Amino acid sequence: MTPSPNSLNEQEKLRLEGMMSYEEEAYLTGYQWLAGVDEAGRGPLAGPVVAAACILPKGLLIPQVNDSKKLTPKMRERLFARLTSDPAIYYAVGIVDSVEIDRINIYQATICAMLIAIERLKQAPDYLLVDGMKLPHPTLPCLKIIKGDQLSQSIAAASIIAKETRDRLMLDYHARWPAYGFDHHKGYGTEQHVEALFKHGPCEIHRRSFDPIKTHFAQSGEIASVK
Repeated sequence: MTPSPNSLNEQEKLRLEGMMSYEEEAYLTGYQWLAGVDEAGRGPLAGPVVAAACILPKGLLIPQVNDSKKLTPKMRERLFARLTSDPAIYYAVGIVDSVEIDRINIYQATICAMLIAIERLKQAPDYLLVDGMKLPHPTLPCLKIIKGDQLSQSIAAASIIAKETRDRLMLDYHARWPAYGFDHHKGYGTEQHVEALFKHGPCEIHRRSFDPIKTHFAQSGEIASVK
């Protein structure tokens, strides 16, 4: 039986306290509003890249919060509800679609999505903890943390919000283009997805700058009208 997200045993408390070292260091330096920032969807062949920024209240430990990739879909769903329903938690998302990804490249699109999420926070942050990349924010100090979604509770919370938001978008896209199986692979290049891609051609949300779409379809201008 999966533990309740509201229960906190000693082992879980120690794990979460271990994920607060970057936050504690920033607090000691004098920062007050720390935003964890992460993204979902850099690698898929289809769909947007989604970033989230999340500010947790100082001292709050949320059971089971972890790198979103380490959680089951049910756990992510419950934690997403917990994170987004608490009025003491500030969060926002930024979404950049496949057309813009093709125009500016996935790296720049990821930066853009992160900056949008940060700008949309109702509480302005004064310090950024970012998973795996140095974010060129124009005014705020930014700490790049490799595997930050495993080492920082704030980043882990952002990773859950970004992943769940993107997964729900991909379910909506599945309803429009069911032939590709977006409900299963969420746009990633699985064998099922690639087979559907070669059978039907790319649809409107496929990234035409990504292979194999770039190599096999981009020059032809072919876009599927799959029902």
